[in-house]
Amino acid sequence: MSSKIKTKRERVKFASDNVVGACPEVLEAIILANDGIASPYGNDEWTKNLQNKFSDIFEKEVIVYPTASGTAANALALSALTPVFGNIYCHKLSHINTDECGAPEFYTGGAKLVTLNGVNGKITPEELSENMGGVGIVHHTQPSVVSITQLCETGETYQLDEISAIAKIAHKYNLKMHMDGARFANALVSLGVTPAEMTWKSGIDVLSFGATKNGCIAAEAIIFFKPELVGNLPFLMKRSGHLLSKMRFVSAQLDAYISNDVWLRNAKHANQMGKKLSEGLDLNSKIELAYPTQANEVFAKFPRPVIEHLNSEGYKMNEEELDGKAVRLVAAWNTQDSDVDQLLQTISEVK
Repeated sequence: MSSKIKTKRERVKFASDNVVGACPEVLEAIILANDGIASPYGNDEWTKNLQNKFSDIFEKEVIVYPTASGTAANALALSALTPVFGNIYCHKLSHINTDECGAPEFYTGGAKLVTLNGVNGKITPEELSENMGGVGIVHHTQPSVVSITQLCETGETYQLDEISAIAKIAHKYNLKMHMDGARFANALVSLGVTPAEMTWKSGIDVLSFGATKNGCIAAEAIIFFKPELVGNLPFLMKRSGHLLSKMRFVSAQLDAYISNDVWLRNAKHANQMGKKLSEGLDLNSKIELAYPTQANEVFAKFPRPVIEHLNSEGYKMNEEELDGKAVRLVAAWNTQDSDVDQLLQTISEVK
């Protein structure tokens, strides 16, 4: 492979934080977990240890179920919380509504997603309250769950008071609060708060804890802050093919990820690179930021000639935002200053 082809291939990293590899700590943990034998199906020492480690992190005894994908984590978590005749309130741009191929509906056995317009990717307590209806009426699906995404789909963070206000409405109507934390760590370091403050202390009942985007290979977790909500989840995981035989390899990733602040360092670096990229783009008079950059995702409106030039130089431009009117660029745990500088330089070549 020529150096030119290799360079162009490497530039697709800004398409998402999913395109980069795993961090060294995670890779080492997998190698160590490969030594010897271990009990299958989550009965290994790594999976058992996660319960204590996550409980320490969240300052509360939690129940943890490792999974291999974010789609599985979201869909399974929602299936444990939602009856087949229930509905799930979420933002219209939410991943569970736009990017999971109907998995939440499939896993719940037919529950309905009720989408809200919100503001800049975030639902509001006012709109949630206005759409709450049909309780106890046999002709209607029953309000069951509210799901919010942190970071949300515009790259912004829900502030703690926003989460609490939404949770207050949800719990008033006996709904459960689910958080899709695909970029949980990025939001956490952006806000400068504790995991407990951003979840159960603000009213979150169940969290889909993301790690794959921030340094793992394939590792997520469903975290219950109330044991009574687990319900039939173990059976649902088995029935859906997500009770992994060699679960230790997922759990070992998570163990390394949350140890020694690896996850926080990775997210902090990604956010710093996102900020640098955002500030660089903001200096270009031809480019307009679509949303405020609060973590590692940057949304901007690019002129067509700039997009075409970037594509010709090997950058894969994600043009799905704002109905094709904006692009998304994402910094990762291993994005370098030179990567950002090179992208900005390439953009500046368009006169």
